[in-house]
Amino acid sequence: MHFSKQIKKYRLEAKLSQDELAEKIFVTRQTISNWENDKNYPDIHSLLLLSSVFDISLDTLVKGDLEEMKEQIKMEDIKKFNRDSIVYSLLLFVLIVSAVPLFLYLDYIGVAIYAVLFGISMYYAWRIEKQKKVHDIQTYKEITAFMEGKHLDEIQKYRESGKRPYQKAALMVCAGLITLAVCAGLMFLLS
Repeated sequence: MHFSKQIKKYRLEAKLSQDELAEKIFVTRQTISNWENDKNYPDIHSLLLLSSVFDISLDTLVKGDLEEMKEQIKMEDIKKFNRDSIVYSLLLFVLIVSAVPLFLYLDYIGVAIYAVLFGISMYYAWRIEKQKKVHDIQTYKEITAFMEGKHLDEIQKYRESGKRPYQKAALMVCAGLITLAVCAGLMFLLS
């Protein structure tokens, strides 16, 4: 439940008007109205007074908001992971496609540009790997479920953990083959 609804619910249960509640916790009626309309939140002193007036624990008063905050943090993690994945994918594509032209036409400057792109790509790869460790996701199915905001049950998680070593090796081989094919194709086109 939203914190604003919590305040209103307990205020109505205590049969208090906004003015009466405001007087009891030393704020204005407008402040109570803002809290109930989700325009802002009370400070810690006001929270303590509210829990005292309503005769409930502080945990009970803000419990609904704790769940909402956890969900908000989870959504922020998913958005960050998705953004980093897109940036990394684009950088990886640029690295693959630009390798041959940079080396052939720009000599040492091309190598320097490629090194900078490679460094930035590795930074994003490190960020993604760090997020994968934090959320314990490694396989394609785990990553896809995480990006969609879903969770695998224990049996699915166990099955996926058995696939981790094989999928990493397969990904490395596929990435190498794709890079080799693209570079060979570019060499053929540019020759």
